[in-house]
Amino acid sequence: MTPRERILAALEHRQPDRTPIDLGGTDCSSMHLVSYDRLRRELHIEPRPIRLACLLQQVVAVDVEVQDRFGADVRGIFFEPQQWHPWDTGYGFPAEAPARWRPEMDDDGSAVVRDGRGAAVTRRASGGYYFDPVAFPLANLQTPHEVEAHAALFDRWDWPAVMDEAVDAYAARIRRTRASSDRAVSVCWKMHYLQAGQFLRGYEQFLVDLLSDEPMVRAILDRLHAAYMERARRFLDAAGDAIDIVFFADDLGSQQGPLISPAIYRKLIKPYWRELVGLVKSRGTKVLMHSCGAVADFIPDLVEIGVDALNPVQITAAGMSPERLKREFGRDIAFWGGGVSTQGILDRASAAEVRDVACRNIDVFSRGGGYIFTPVHNLQANVPPENVIAAYDAAREHG
Repeated sequence: MTPRERILAALEHRQPDRTPIDLGGTDCSSMHLVSYDRLRRELHIEPRPIRLACLLQQVVAVDVEVQDRFGADVRGIFFEPQQWHPWDTGYGFPAEAPARWRPEMDDDGSAVVRDGRGAAVTRRASGGYYFDPVAFPLANLQTPHEVEAHAALFDRWDWPAVMDEAVDAYAARIRRTRASSDRAVSVCWKMHYLQAGQFLRGYEQFLVDLLSDEPMVRAILDRLHAAYMERARRFLDAAGDAIDIVFFADDLGSQQGPLISPAIYRKLIKPYWRELVGLVKSRGTKVLMHSCGAVADFIPDLVEIGVDALNPVQITAAGMSPERLKREFGRDIAFWGGGVSTQGILDRASAAEVRDVACRNIDVFSRGGGYIFTPVHNLQANVPPENVIAAYDAAREHG
């Protein structure tokens, strides 16, 4: 099979010729800048600037030659800027970032990104590895009617203004990738509902809203949904026939259980996803949904609205064992992840232990198709290169 055929076979629950592999197909199956720099050195790849695929998570756009080395079957297409510029990462090596993205060093050693008014919007703590939101633009709203005054905010929400590439240029990159490679093409559209509400109102406040202020929730999510639907139509009209997979994300779980009750999800979040996923599926494109944590309670809902695969498959979270997931849901949804945990295995175990774990999980998930190998979420800054190599070599050889 070609890589694209292999991925599509797995998503359609047909047995492929080998287990498909993803490294860099999404911004939740990539690598942190620090671990990626070490891996490239280990592989003796010609030094060149590393480009960021996600600014908050500090994860990279994986080079084609790294994907070739590990037999990756999918190529991720991320939003890009018109221009890149060198950025001193603070990790001891430079990277390339959008020209309009300019973190500043604060007095306490943190790196801060400010808006046009000089207010901090994201911050990387001193010695930290990620940029976290520190400003929530709708935090002070008291009534749902006030949402109207912020209508312009939604037009570019989750589509960072620093990624200022035009839609036609974005579509042209997708088409070039499709024409030049037989890998499946995955696009990451940065669309969320629960997570967007938390970023707009603040994590705690939006959870309170879901319980006590349904009019506020609907005022925000209605506006957001209208923007997302229009944006998705633009993207699909421009390049939909060259896209194999659309990647969405909305974290619904902690490691112990759901972040919100399934009843609230079904009432206030799921209807928006149903329409957005339905639009993508109506164009013949597969849908991959990222949702961290203990999300087994939501899998029937994801199946119902048309989601083809779940990522990252956090196998150490409550109720998320590979055996249970495959037994109860394996006929209805594909699993894109769960290959090796990034907590306690990839970061701490020996290469031999990593390989053993990967082989065991492949054995469980890959029976009858419906599985794409990648670790649980992005490979973090503390993952040594020998463990990355062990995990992916296991997938190539054992899968």
